[in-house]
Amino acid sequence: MKIVILAAGIGSRLGNPFPKPLTPLNNGKSIMQMQLENLCSIFDIDDISTVVGFKKNLIMERFPEVNYIYNPFFDRTNTSKSLLRALKKNKDKSVLWLNGDVVFDAKLLKTLQPYMDKKQSFVAVNTSSVAEEEVKYTLNGDYINELSKTVKNGLGEAVGINYIAKKDITSFIKRLEEVDDNDYFERGLELAIEKDNLNVSAVDISKFNCMEVDFKEDLDNANALFNT
Repeated sequence: MKIVILAAGIGSRLGNPFPKPLTPLNNGKSIMQMQLENLCSIFDIDDISTVVGFKKNLIMERFPEVNYIYNPFFDRTNTSKSLLRALKKNKDKSVLWLNGDVVFDAKLLKTLQPYMDKKQSFVAVNTSSVAEEEVKYTLNGDYINELSKTVKNGLGEAVGINYIAKKDITSFIKRLEEVDDNDYFERGLELAIEKDNLNVSAVDISKFNCMEVDFKEDLDNANALFNT
């Protein structure tokens, strides 16, 4: 299995002059440093790749031990195309991927592990919050039916940590190739669910601290949650 961190974006909403994954937290670590420490508690650093774009050298110099994939169109494409580049390099593997702005409790990886062990594709979700501007989901039986920011009556929010099993990756790659440059990768999942009957579980990690840092308020909340 491979792990991918999506860190190519400009992250303009937070207003940093540097890539958002390098945002410092009050605990003395950057967002990406926390991610790598958490991931390396279970996985091997050699299995981790980061998709970079905006001021890529700052990230590469800070974390030279990680593998890198460059998205030269980072300023005109969204997460769908960054992820597509990574999946094409790992199309014979299962892949766990996360957004480069997710701050999370390492313990949640233990909740996700059984799904990875049985090769079940999933989206990690928070059912305790359903904010209008976040990616939301609905279910059809045991699996995700809709997955986007425009979902009505969503059951929870996607938190930016996801897994595609090897058996499903060809379908997902095909749908990521179809989506618009400015689409989020969730659109590719939604198309694969609709057109290819892809079964994607919603794994509830609500009991763990986990949040995406998009705005200054998010950073303040992350600092309050992860202050040690």
